[in-house]
Amino acid sequence: MNIRTILIEKAIAAMTAAGLPEDTNPAVTQSTRPQFGDYQINGAMGAAKKMKSNPRELAQKIIDNLDVSDIAEKTEIAGPGFINIHLKPAFLAKNVATANSDAKLAVNEHAKAQTVVVDYSSPNLAKEMHVGHLRSTIIGDAIVRALEFRGDKVIRQNHMGDWGTQFGMLIAHLEDQISQGVDLESVALADLETFYRDAKKRFDDEEGFADKARDYVVKLQGGDAHCEKLWKLFIATSVKHSEEVYKRLNVTLTQADIMAESAYNAELNDIISLLKDKNIAVESQGAQVVFLDELANKEGEPSAFIVQKSGGGFLYATTDLAACDYRSNKLGAERILIFVDARQSLHFNQVELTARKAGLLREETSYEFCPFGTMMGADGKPFKTRTGGTVKLADLLEESISRAATKLAERESELSEQERSEIARKVGIGAVKYADLSKHRTSDYIFNWDSMLSFEGATAPYLQYAYTRVRSIFRKSDLSAEALILLGVNVKIDEPQEKALALKLLQLEEVLDLMIAEATPHVLCSYLYELASLYMTFYEACPVLKDGVEPSVRDSRLVLCNVVSKTLETGLDLLGIEVMEQM
Repeated sequence: MNIRTILIEKAIAAMTAAGLPEDTNPAVTQSTRPQFGDYQINGAMGAAKKMKSNPRELAQKIIDNLDVSDIAEKTEIAGPGFINIHLKPAFLAKNVATANSDAKLAVNEHAKAQTVVVDYSSPNLAKEMHVGHLRSTIIGDAIVRALEFRGDKVIRQNHMGDWGTQFGMLIAHLEDQISQGVDLESVALADLETFYRDAKKRFDDEEGFADKARDYVVKLQGGDAHCEKLWKLFIATSVKHSEEVYKRLNVTLTQADIMAESAYNAELNDIISLLKDKNIAVESQGAQVVFLDELANKEGEPSAFIVQKSGGGFLYATTDLAACDYRSNKLGAERILIFVDARQSLHFNQVELTARKAGLLREETSYEFCPFGTMMGADGKPFKTRTGGTVKLADLLEESISRAATKLAERESELSEQERSEIARKVGIGAVKYADLSKHRTSDYIFNWDSMLSFEGATAPYLQYAYTRVRSIFRKSDLSAEALILLGVNVKIDEPQEKALALKLLQLEEVLDLMIAEATPHVLCSYLYELASLYMTFYEACPVLKDGVEPSVRDSRLVLCNVVSKTLETGLDLLGIEVMEQM
């Protein structure tokens, strides 16, 4: 159910009948205040400017041809030419009842399902995941869930970093430990951060070690069996760490979704040959470089995009071009979404321009770089430990669960210790995810434990608690949510609070459309908070189970309550946040 889409279709038909050009934008928006109706058609002003006519007169012509009698009780012209649409309560009531009986809340699947490749998380497999991987992982996963909810075919791609000099460094360090008599199977790789730090220190400070590490890279790339065995040990250990974090985060990535850098090794020589054959890449100081005039600097110098090193080695650029070919030409993707730190913007602009020139991206494939901002500490700098070190993502999640448990212990509860522990897990993980997802994707934000774990304001604990409050009504009622559907309860919208709540419930599809189009989960976060707030207003103004409430009114309001709980549960699930029946 998408009210805005319905109104857009009706507005376009009315504008065409009124003699406006067929490409006129109806500019249908949700009204910001109830006195302006529920929706507005704002296209008359823009059209009048182009046609050099009076906008109010044009708005009247549109209204004269506007057939909304089935959904609207009143239309009116306001200001310079706004058309206010007041929806019929009966129309809202009917569609709330439909949403109540539908598993997907009457949210339609896309008329034409698309194949969408989503590249997200992508940790470096030389180390454990840290807080810098949080945003890519959970933003990407929220978009993936929403796309699948709307019926698209989604192919997850975890483009893990599992190649390059760093692995030569690690293999060299591990080889030295083995040569000192340490058994390979007992080498302590549990703490990858420590192992990596020790290897990096040797790489930077120890004479001859860096050359040794580079030799191992050459051996690895050449297919040396022993190097490959040690390399696979690092990969397996890292993937195990990542899978544990994904499970903790309630993220849908699995081992089957890994399409790491090394997966493209066999194609890289062909990519370079193609670029050279098409004169897209040229030799410069021994390297193969693509010069992009489209990204020239202020002095007119083209942007240099190195696709092969002077020594013949490949780079991220090469594997990203191979990934374009695989995703667009082999998987047939209509959209490719890549969730990476904003600092990679230039790189991905270069990748797309080069891939388009080379035919590695089809015209019909949309290549969408979705940058995100940085999680900052209270000092306004990237979030670190107190000693200035990298914060492991697993440690951050454990601390959030622990803090949630402390907060919950302050609340009176008859729940068992096991139940409280499970709730603390859901609240702690949900708090971290919502605090991040509720910010605009491109914004930096300050990490703050107190605000994210608060039971007041736009937080996961507030929304999870709102859900439990709605569910508690059904524990007190004689009617279950299932019974409401079986009885075919007639929904009635009489009070303004009922209408406001019903209207918000029916806007879920619009919100998901925007979230999917712009890859911005914060719009769903805002919607759920607004819905929970409207529910609290409705509950205070419209008694549900109090003595004296007519049975038909009670049952109608119970339907509203049930659709609210289903919408909160569905919306939070799309964000990867779990709910609970009691808190």
